[in-house]
Amino acid sequence: MDTEDKDSDRNGLNGSETKRTKTHIMEDMIDYSVIPPTLVATNVPNEVYFNEDEKLWFEAQFKKLGGPVTFQYFKSFHRVRINYQSGEESLAAKIAMDKRQMCGQEIGVYFIQGHKIWSHPKPDRQFLLSPPASPPVGWAPKKESEPVINYELLSALATLSPGESHELHPGDAGKPKIIVHTCENQEQDGPKLKIAHTKRPIA
Repeated sequence: MDTEDKDSDRNGLNGSETKRTKTHIMEDMIDYSVIPPTLVATNVPNEVYFNEDEKLWFEAQFKKLGGPVTFQYFKSFHRVRINYQSGEESLAAKIAMDKRQMCGQEIGVYFIQGHKIWSHPKPDRQFLLSPPASPPVGWAPKKESEPVINYELLSALATLSPGESHELHPGDAGKPKIIVHTCENQEQDGPKLKIAHTKRPIA
């Protein structure tokens, strides 16, 4: 082997080592926790939906890149949702399957980004306050205290005897007295009142 071949081999080895080193550095820099584990494949051919062999082949291409993985098919939209367990697996599938030819069509593979724009506010002690129909930007629910229950008033009402009058506040020359007249208990043993029907007008 002459000197030029040795130099070319040495350069090729150095290039491969450099490429592998860069790949490892990139893998160390990637935070897989922020990568969504769910993908969506678009422009999926009809053969995947109607031919069982094509469907199994389609799933096998994604299963070999990571597992376990589940699929949800949306035939009307020519889309398939692919659910991985981690962002590392979904990233590998995205790189390998995006822009790939299937049955003469080029499919696209994209991440499904989750967002909390339309998520409802946290129901933190919301008793009477409801969010507006169209919350403005920056709107936040106000925290409310629990309803105040006057137990002294409830206890006083419970001590009132039916059919008797109770003076709550004595009156004087300039103020009237306040008296509560409680209702008597009606017995349910008597005959029930019947409501008379309205007669039809005579034609």
